[in-house]
Amino acid sequence: MVEANTEYEHPLMKGYREQLNCGFPQVKDVFDDCMAEALSMLSKDGITAYLEGAGFLCRMGRGVEPTLVFLEEWPSVAKNLGESALPAIMEFIHKMHKSPNGKAIVPFLQTLAAASRRLHSQEQMQDYMELALDFMSRTTGSIHGIHTTFASPGLPELFAQTPYLLSQISLQGLKNWVEYGIRNYGDHPERQIDYFSQQSADSKAVMQRERHGTLLVDHERKLGLYLRGLWEHHDYLIPYSLGFDELRKPIPYYDKLGIRLPDVHDDLNGISGIDRYRATLAHIMGHKRWTTAIFADNFSPFQRMSVEFLEDSRVEHLAMQEYPGLRRIFMGLHPVPAENACDPEKESAIRHRLAMLSRAILDPKHPYQDPLIIDFAQRFHDLMQGGNSSTQEIADLAVSFGAKARRQSDQLPKIHFKDTEVSYRDDNRQMWKFIEEGDEEEAFDQQRKVDEGEEIKGLPPRHYPEWDYLSQTFRPDWVSVYEALHPKGNAADIDKLLAKNAALAKRLKRMLDLLKPQEKVRIRYQEEGSELDLDIALRSLIDFKSGASPDPRINMSHKTSGRDIAVMLLLDLSESLNEKVAGTEQTILELSQEAVSLLAWSIDKLGDPFAIGGFHSNTRHDVRYLHVKGYSEKWDDEVKGRLAAMSAQYSTRMGAAMRHAAHYLENQKAEKKLMLILTDGQPADVDTKDERMLIEDARQAVKELDSKSIYTYCINLDPKADEYVSDIFGKQYTVVDNIQRLPERLPELFMALTK
Repeated sequence: MVEANTEYEHPLMKGYREQLNCGFPQVKDVFDDCMAEALSMLSKDGITAYLEGAGFLCRMGRGVEPTLVFLEEWPSVAKNLGESALPAIMEFIHKMHKSPNGKAIVPFLQTLAAASRRLHSQEQMQDYMELALDFMSRTTGSIHGIHTTFASPGLPELFAQTPYLLSQISLQGLKNWVEYGIRNYGDHPERQIDYFSQQSADSKAVMQRERHGTLLVDHERKLGLYLRGLWEHHDYLIPYSLGFDELRKPIPYYDKLGIRLPDVHDDLNGISGIDRYRATLAHIMGHKRWTTAIFADNFSPFQRMSVEFLEDSRVEHLAMQEYPGLRRIFMGLHPVPAENACDPEKESAIRHRLAMLSRAILDPKHPYQDPLIIDFAQRFHDLMQGGNSSTQEIADLAVSFGAKARRQSDQLPKIHFKDTEVSYRDDNRQMWKFIEEGDEEEAFDQQRKVDEGEEIKGLPPRHYPEWDYLSQTFRPDWVSVYEALHPKGNAADIDKLLAKNAALAKRLKRMLDLLKPQEKVRIRYQEEGSELDLDIALRSLIDFKSGASPDPRINMSHKTSGRDIAVMLLLDLSESLNEKVAGTEQTILELSQEAVSLLAWSIDKLGDPFAIGGFHSNTRHDVRYLHVKGYSEKWDDEVKGRLAAMSAQYSTRMGAAMRHAAHYLENQKAEKKLMLILTDGQPADVDTKDERMLIEDARQAVKELDSKSIYTYCINLDPKADEYVSDIFGKQYTVVDNIQRLPERLPELFMALTK
């Protein structure tokens, strides 16, 4: 008979579980932690949609992986794109599910958070999904020209490579890269996989060809500081791609959601890409500061065009007065239309005349001889002399110019566009208002915080990348690490282990005394200390007797100098530790517990700051990191109790655990930082078939820690460790063949490393 689970469950969490209605045990294990993160980031409607989406994936019939990935990744995606992006994404997943490409759903979801950070807007995410749908329609169901029903071989690889590609090229560049692959390898499955996994030479060559310009996502922070520093304003910068709207090329604009800008800018006329972004932002900030919306109903289309050109010139004129450095950028980017370039017999010249007038207003050295252009440029400056003028006054001037410059040819259907487009200007939608009620942009949805009484215990997962040695790239946000405080047992059990090894402890103490720094530094003026500071105490007594306020800092303490080491002891708590040591009744776990107790006692005697953490994993979605001792905690019964309760289960995803432990170790203010890893086997997990994958990832993690000045050292209890441990740690390891000697060897190894 199975004993009922009497552990208390928060009623709100129970309701969420019922709403999800997913029976996978792996989902139940991480559901509370995922919901804690979701509740802090999503609105009430967003939570409902989140659970509905996860429920659909759970019942889709493709295993537990899609549900786990979605539960972990969606809150981050919603933060990047907004909750309203979910319906389109779920519709895209549904289309893949109904096609032969159902296996690509997991790679799509796995890279969705990383891709959303690069795409940064729902419009670009929609373009990305349209690109994938086009890929499927053109590569599904054909091989060497014969119609079949197989899936697109390169689609999972495309999704896997997308975060890296978007860090190198724009979305339009990605489209061109994909187009080349489809065109050349659409009916060659093996070569298609090589191309989209970045294994083939031409794949890398095409990607390099598409690398150009300045990517907005790489300079977003710098441009945000530019807005705050010069314009005292902050807006979200939302990229759009120029490669997906062939009929109507989008141009910059702003609304309540933020400022829309091209995702990439090439250098133009000697102006760098980032300066082109600065020009657009300065122009838009000029409108925000000096433009007042006026009614559009009173103007004809030609008049509105004239008003927009002159109002653009006005805000740029004012911006250049405030920041003279903008003149170089505006003048470099503003076209200089040739005066006689337009043939009035064949095409409309209205845009041509307005572009010339705009240039003449901004550039005192303009080349134009047309009396009308010269006259109205002067009238503009006369108007500005009286102050900043106003949008309405500029509108009146623009209407007057349109009336005097009007020609019969302005009605011709063909319009002269050459050198009339000012690339950094926005579409001016915000300078117009209408008498009739229109469709207005909605405001931001406020993020919902967990209401009082709804707090649910559990930390949200931390996501770490994992190294893919086959593609030589990181899989972004691949591993989810959940951290918790280790449950507590009986501290007396650890005291018994130390008493059992009293003879060894006595020998270790003699060694420790040699390692202890002998240089003592006296710290005076302490309210609490190890001994009384007689000089200060006597002075305070005299003050007290004479009626003055005595100094309470009458104690002093000592500290040793000459040793500055912080230590992280990372314990592998995988299932294999439950095996018994040959020839004994003890398990490897019990011997490890004994050894760690002696090591912790030794480090405490030396006075080095140290922490102890344990880890195990059950797929990449559920890596558990258990705090046994923190740096701020003392070696006391609380810590001993946690150490006494150590248990072993599941697998060994070492790279993720090392990265997470380094997160705490690197924050320690110590000259030397040492991470000791105690393990009994090679990195492995149930969801990884390639045994080299996690070995190579752990090796990469060692390199990352080395770059952070963290020295890693492995104590391995596996007799066969020589086959793999040097691949991970180089020469920084020791294999303990006789496990029974571990309690003796572990403290000795530590002393040898830190003497």
